[in-house]
Amino acid sequence: MNTNPPPPLAGGGRGEGAAPIARFLALLPSLALLLAANGALLDRCFPPDLSRLASVGTEVLDRQDRVLALLPASGGVWRFRTDSIPPQVANLLVAVEDRRFWHHPGVDPLALARATAQLIRHGRVVSGGSTLAMQAARLLEPRPRTLRAKLIEMARALQLEARYGRDGVLRIWLTLAPFGGNLEGIRAGSLAWFGVPPEALEPAQAALLVAIPRHPERLRPDRHPAAAHSIRDRVLAVGLRAGLFTADIGPVPTSRVPLPRHAPQLAASLPRAPQVHTTLDLPLQIALERLGEERLQTLPPRASLAMLIADAPMREIRALYPGAWRDQGRAGAIDLTTAVRSPGSALKPFIYAMAFADGVAAPNAVVADLPRRYGGYAPENFDRGFAGSITAAEALRRSLNLPAVALLDRVGPLRFAATVRTAGVTLRLPQGADPSLPLALGGDGTTLRDAAALYAALATDGTGGRLQLLAGPPLVRPAFLAANAARQVADVLTRPLPDFGLRGIAWKTGTSWGGRDAWAFGFDSRHVVAVWIGRPDGTPLPAATGTSLALPMLSRVFDLLPRAPRTVPPSRETQVAGLNLAADALHLLFPPSGAVLSADGPVTIRVMGGRRPLAFLIDGAPLPADRVRREATWQPPGPGFYRLSVLDADGAAVQANVQVRATP
Repeated sequence: MNTNPPPPLAGGGRGEGAAPIARFLALLPSLALLLAANGALLDRCFPPDLSRLASVGTEVLDRQDRVLALLPASGGVWRFRTDSIPPQVANLLVAVEDRRFWHHPGVDPLALARATAQLIRHGRVVSGGSTLAMQAARLLEPRPRTLRAKLIEMARALQLEARYGRDGVLRIWLTLAPFGGNLEGIRAGSLAWFGVPPEALEPAQAALLVAIPRHPERLRPDRHPAAAHSIRDRVLAVGLRAGLFTADIGPVPTSRVPLPRHAPQLAASLPRAPQVHTTLDLPLQIALERLGEERLQTLPPRASLAMLIADAPMREIRALYPGAWRDQGRAGAIDLTTAVRSPGSALKPFIYAMAFADGVAAPNAVVADLPRRYGGYAPENFDRGFAGSITAAEALRRSLNLPAVALLDRVGPLRFAATVRTAGVTLRLPQGADPSLPLALGGDGTTLRDAAALYAALATDGTGGRLQLLAGPPLVRPAFLAANAARQVADVLTRPLPDFGLRGIAWKTGTSWGGRDAWAFGFDSRHVVAVWIGRPDGTPLPAATGTSLALPMLSRVFDLLPRAPRTVPPSRETQVAGLNLAADALHLLFPPSGAVLSADGPVTIRVMGGRRPLAFLIDGAPLPADRVRREATWQPPGPGFYRLSVLDADGAAVQANVQVRATP
């Protein structure tokens, strides 16, 4: 325990050597005359050096000016600009350090005379004669304690008060005063020792902070708690006698409070300025970070995740989780909300919206989910099966690949990419490649932030524009999607989240090739939520899909938000040609009954629906079946007529009579 007595409290600054004070008093009259006669000229010739005052760290603030993150000044010093002066701190500081602060011009002859008299009477320094303006001058330009330095401090004190006034002097002192270790300034001291801004300090807390700068290392409460406690109580007593506050008591901190560092990857990328105002919401940001850290513990090695919550009507980001901070194995230094990844099927809704606007499709229009080649490109569905005739709405909900590619072929991939670009989003393509049909299935790259901005257009009126992160005037919203088409797609995507019970949310998943990226996007009437899970190094996650990995996380993020469900009018979707379009209905897709086939090569028999296992028969003889693709390959033995039959596990059957002809 520290046994050194705390320094004396008499106003006038920290204790100093006797000789400089006495010599200073002797020179005071002539120096005052010199400054009065030549003050303006000297001020112009020797302006104060404000470089230390300008060298401050960065405060990242949320939409209500709450501290999200702090970044140090150069050299690792925690020093932040003091914009407002808390009256309680200022009044206590003046009462303890410089009682005539509001009356003298920067130098207090009475304080210097008192200091000299005490020196003569006691034979030692009882109190110094430095005013707050002189201390501010010393903080701006630290010098060894000599007579010359004292004279310069006095001149600078007069200059500072003349230039910046008493409030300016207080701001300099409160920005640069030392608070132990690498803490400088009242804002850093308040946040590090008590975890609150200076405006929220209790009287006992303010008393400790006023005292520490006298001897910042000897009075550090984490190293010398007894000395800190004693000086705190003595400063508090001064404030009580001065009537600045009523009695207050509280514990002296024994350790520093960790300074806030939310969304650290984001904070590191922001412009360096004394303060950066964002659109984030601190409580929601904290909740999202906790959820992300919890989910990280269950992910496979090297896998990470990124999440984002935005206010859809305002187009402002409210919270984001950029990734696993400090985890090198998960690329923790990278802001994964800005990483370019393949979106898989996540862009299909925008193809449908353009097709609806063009009139080439409608939610209740019939589309074909059947094999088709586009030159050398032959897309397949994720399950390698086919649904046949189906409504566009159901094709989008089931994220079928073939109808999406067919619609993109009608819309035009070049036009699609250009339209997305008008929304402020550029799709990244392989070097030298032009937009083509694989765009429908993730043959491009985008970021979580950009994709979320596109979904914000669906959630509102179809206008585009990036999501806003820095506070300021609203960003421009260019034309992107027709409002009616955006609403139609949003209605199609609004259905209960499977296994999670949340209703009134429109959602869509995406999975890139090889399970490298699992996406989920959702929106209600107020919020847009985006989730990505994958390995930052681009290696596959076996069996990973947007539905299995990202969609459950999407539901948990919505649990953090107030309910704002979308309302959808009754569905007007129709059946197609009288067929039952239920996913479990068994249908023969190819060949149709009456087809004439060639005997030259094998025939692929394809079905949709039906409960597995399926049995494929030719004239009653079984064929080997591909259980994944719901198909079988048959090599006709020669020309003739054949009966094809397929049975499912429930006994449902479909049949077709076909003819095989010899090749001419």
